[in-house]
Amino acid sequence: MDISKAKDVIIEFIRDKTIESGVKGAVVGLSGGIDSALTAYLTVEALGKENVLGIHMPELNLTPAEDVLDATEVASRLGIEFKTVDISGIISGYMDSIPESSESDSHANGNLKARIRMSVLYYYANYMSRMVMGTGNKTEILLGYFTKYGDGGVDLEPIGDLYKTEVREMSVLMDIPEEIISKAPSARLWADQTDEDELGITYELVDRFLALLLEGETPQVAQNTLGMTPSQRDSVLKRINVNLHKQKAPPIADLKSIR
Repeated sequence: MDISKAKDVIIEFIRDKTIESGVKGAVVGLSGGIDSALTAYLTVEALGKENVLGIHMPELNLTPAEDVLDATEVASRLGIEFKTVDISGIISGYMDSIPESSESDSHANGNLKARIRMSVLYYYANYMSRMVMGTGNKTEILLGYFTKYGDGGVDLEPIGDLYKTEVREMSVLMDIPEEIISKAPSARLWADQTDEDELGITYELVDRFLALLLEGETPQVAQNTLGMTPSQRDSVLKRINVNLHKQKAPPIADLKSIR
């Protein structure tokens, strides 16, 4: 892919869709990671810094200080309005109100945090008549590696057709700070979580595997071509299959036959 041309296409996409929607700008959740940084840079190119709000939503005692600093650095470099909303109190409110809640349930709690962040973004988007820019990349979308109605709850996915490795390439092109580009990707949904540890495979390898599948290769041929283990292949395929529902609208019971 010509990354420079891809950048121009994405910028035009953001600009066109914003005009179509009749909104006044965009809201971007700035995590301190590479995906949100690139999305913010592209959105500013498309709409101008005065029309972009960056929001960092840390959780006390979990979000590393480097993420706070990196999110702040991105906003400062871009010259955009920037807010920090600590979601710790909101999480506590949920946990205190749900009798069955347990701090040991990392899956349910992690998804809750993602949905809280989505709600905060939409509060500001509604309040300011703006769109919520998603920060999901193609790799995450194909794998279903996101929270339904959490970080998947957005108005646009500007980098949704860029593999994670292409996100890194475009970030270099746009002069995003190296410390953000090289940081281990993590959703920060629980302590010491990293994407690649959870996936059990590097982004470089899974991107190449997904690309071969989309080109029509069988999983076995793709595995052999890349030197993957059977467990890596099966893990990726299972993740794709069980998460297909995230890419579709909720099913509706078809009543045509009885009308």
